[in-house]
Amino acid sequence: MKITVCIGSSCHIKGSYEVVERLQELIEKNGLEDKTELSGTLCMGNCRQGVCVTVDGEIYSVTPETVSEFFSEAVLKKNN
Repeated sequence: MKITVCIGSSCHIKGSYEVVERLQELIEKNGLEDKTELSGTLCMGNCRQGVCVTVDGEIYSVTPETVSEFFSEAVLKKNN
């Protein structure tokens, strides 16, 4: 599974660094290091949506406050 987080200027201001840190923690906590590739990219072109995150190409809008819920819905359910 490939997770990509936008680290462009708009998403950076909206908390992309915190989203990346939290995703790293959740991936490790759930033992998904071997099944998950986490990377960053510059602008995805959806600046109004907040921190843009893709999971295998599907775009999500995530905030530091919603990253745990996003992880449960978009990552854990796809790995089970």
